Amino acid sequence: MALDDPAPGEAPGEARCPGPSARDIIRADGCPVPDALLAERYAFIGDSDISYDRYTSPAVFEREMTHLWPRVWQWACREEHLPEPGDWLVYDVGRHSVLLVRGADGVIRGFINACLHRGTQLRPPGTSGFAHELRCPFHGWRWTLEGALAHVPCRWDFPHVTDDAFALPQVKVALWGGFVFINMDPGAQPLEEQLGPLADHFSGRWDLSKRRIALHIRKELPTNWKAAQEAFLEAYHVVETHAQALATAGDANACYDIFSDYVTRFVHTIGTPSPHFEGQLSEQEILDRMRLDGAVVPEGRTARAIAAEKLRAELGAAWGVDLSEWSDSEMIDSIEYHLFPNMCLFPGVSLPMIYRFRPVGMDPGRTLFDLVFLKLVPEGTGLSYPPEPHFVAAGESYASAPGMDPGLGAVYDQDTDNLAAQWRGFQASRKRGQTLGNYQEARIRRFHMTLDRILAGD
Repeated sequence: MALDDPAPGEAPGEARCPGPSARDIIRADGCPVPDALLAERYAFIGDSDISYDRYTSPAVFEREMTHLWPRVWQWACREEHLPEPGDWLVYDVGRHSVLLVRGADGVIRGFINACLHRGTQLRPPGTSGFAHELRCPFHGWRWTLEGALAHVPCRWDFPHVTDDAFALPQVKVALWGGFVFINMDPGAQPLEEQLGPLADHFSGRWDLSKRRIALHIRKELPTNWKAAQEAFLEAYHVVETHAQALATAGDANACYDIFSDYVTRFVHTIGTPSPHFEGQLSEQEILDRMRLDGAVVPEGRTARAIAAEKLRAELGAAWGVDLSEWSDSEMIDSIEYHLFPNMCLFPGVSLPMIYRFRPVGMDPGRTLFDLVFLKLVPEGTGLSYPPEPHFVAAGESYASAPGMDPGLGAVYDQDTDNLAAQWRGFQASRKRGQTLGNYQEARIRRFHMTLDRILAGD
């Protein structure tokens, strides 16, 4: 059966790419791998179109601002952004703004970023810094790092202001994997309920608290935040968008898993040709196309194995960590989890990315994309201030960011160059919704199903 032929007699969602799957390839490596990497969970969840109005409608966007963002856990920063008492950072999403502060007691707290006098933001959007207290720039009202009212100029004129009533309103804060999460809903479920299986999968050597930020890139994308992240939730686009990678990257044979309403995953292999690739390559030719200079594939070995060996040696020495227990797949494959609503996490070693997608202001067609690389560090490494985010302009390549691999930067350019055209198509199309694949794009459908439930107020 040809790759693009329909599978006869199969129920919806049962069809798979002919040939070995990503799981088959990983098992064939012969390396012990964490149970989480081979875990499998998929069920057919429907095939109706996803309306374009979900992306373009101001009414839908407004409902997200009232029913989604104030009610879900979301990654605001890393603990290393706030290593010392007095460190603060502003997290913004749409019209919402939260001021995160490490108190004198070492506890990280989140406060609504607005003065209780006349509403002025205590700190500007997207900023960070250090302070001994929280002071309004308008009239000088002051609060302690723990949010207690400390000083009101001309207090004699405010007999109606009490210390208890004018403590800064707090949001819920929780820590996991070195990340600081916030939830603006006072009655929010614990973060653990949203993490679900993610917490189990990311235990042991996948514990992201043992990593530190090596590079942080920010770019504004000309599309809705949902469409921006959906571009990264499937490998179906590789055959066209990343055609140069077909000799070394699996795509149609990637594995997709839906572990909960909030957590999904794909795994696609590197170091093996795509099922779409036409022609035959030797293992040495595959390795040569992976841009690992000087590496040679001995008889009976695979490009995957040699690439992983080379990276274990080079990265282990550069970072001062022992990578001997990490499998070939963890070293080189694209392993991506999505945590609802807007976070992608890669537990691998050479592709150690974290993504975040959030609205910019109140425009449905503007998205801020955070691209963070988390590298492993030696045991016992303490917190230190991470590199500042590097902003990449709209017409500028990701490769322009200092420290960014040029080849990988070009791949991200391809990923996001499609988005402006898609956004225009959302508005121009006579067909008023996108039609998703039952398996390869099931993560997108699961995301929208969960979003629907939350927007409905459940």
